[in-house]
Amino acid sequence: MSAAGARRPAETSDVVILGGGAAGLSLAHRLTGTGAATVTVVEPPDGPLRPAERTWCYWDRDGGDLDGAVSASWSVLRVHGADGRAVTVEPAPFTYRMVRSTSFERQVHSLLAGSPHGRLLRATADTVHDVPGGALVRCTLPTGRALTLRARRVFDSRPPRELPPARTQMLQHFRGWFVRTDAERFDPAVADLMDFRVPQPAHGLAFGYVLPLAPDRALVEYTEFSRAPLTTDAYEAALGHYCRGVLGLGAFTVERTEQGVIPMTDARFPRRSGKAVYRIGTAGGATRPATGYTFAAVQRQSRAIAAALRDGRGTVPAPHGRRALAMDAVLLRALDTGRIDGPDFFTGLFRRVPPERLLRFLDGATSPGEEWGIGLRTPVRPMLRTAVELPFLPRRSRPIARNGESHR
Repeated sequence: MSAAGARRPAETSDVVILGGGAAGLSLAHRLTGTGAATVTVVEPPDGPLRPAERTWCYWDRDGGDLDGAVSASWSVLRVHGADGRAVTVEPAPFTYRMVRSTSFERQVHSLLAGSPHGRLLRATADTVHDVPGGALVRCTLPTGRALTLRARRVFDSRPPRELPPARTQMLQHFRGWFVRTDAERFDPAVADLMDFRVPQPAHGLAFGYVLPLAPDRALVEYTEFSRAPLTTDAYEAALGHYCRGVLGLGAFTVERTEQGVIPMTDARFPRRSGKAVYRIGTAGGATRPATGYTFAAVQRQSRAIAAALRDGRGTVPAPHGRRALAMDAVLLRALDTGRIDGPDFFTGLFRRVPPERLLRFLDGATSPGEEWGIGLRTPVRPMLRTAVELPFLPRRSRPIARNGESHR
């Protein structure tokens, strides 16, 4: 830092949010709405540090104040088993919704611009550390000038440099095509969450994912839960086979692509990195370990944080309950060891569990009795064997997967 930069006083906010992804923007959205705190959101300037446009999906009972960012929604969900049989469900009162990151950014940036309590700062956050009464964030502006921010609380959504030790770590990795077909090939009312009519890898599972946007347009993705990502050529080949050989789309054009890798792990993510510095989003454990869904948990946590600050409480709630994480740890281990057949497991859940209850279960909102009933509809012996061995397994560090984030 230059001498002039060192003498420049710190700019002060009640809250500084680092990162403008789903978690950072969601928290800014909630805090700006309550007016309980002055907020500065620090986003990277345009360039290699800014992520590409992403798709976030979730289900809820009503869109509420996110309706302006929702680009599509579906009230009917479908899963195709590896045997070719489909199960179609209507999980009312839930609706599956798609949010494009650019639409969400516009909505939240507009709120910040119109609020006396909010501000968007384009800068690179370099260091964060506790000081008496809060924390300091040292940033570099696009001009190269140094800037120091001071806040009572800092919420950091940036990806961690390394994952905490885990007993099981798989990856959810995917590549998607936004396709336009020459003929009407899609039913815009039905979203295909998992289509297992694709060749399965030797380890883990693979499925197609289809979100129709119009009769002739859709987001089509190929996804794997496995230990290592594929090459771009391998994803392209898998997508080509799925679109042509399985879906029978005929002639089509790929208009855009997206790709990502996220960890599916039973690691224990710390919710704090300092007395006044909190971790949120995937960095704070918001990604559901067994499914990769993140966006809904981020919304719940953001609302809870906003309410806590409004009421003068300093706690940050866990994004997922202990029972949900324990069940996910067992499922991840069972998938990783091959003790259960992934396509049969997930297809069986949709075939045997009422859809509204299943979606609440995947959101961690079911009672112990409901969870016991769902557990009895899974392969009981391999799951019990896994649950018994899990406490005795060591936690080990593994390299972190980068270059993407959850599309859910």
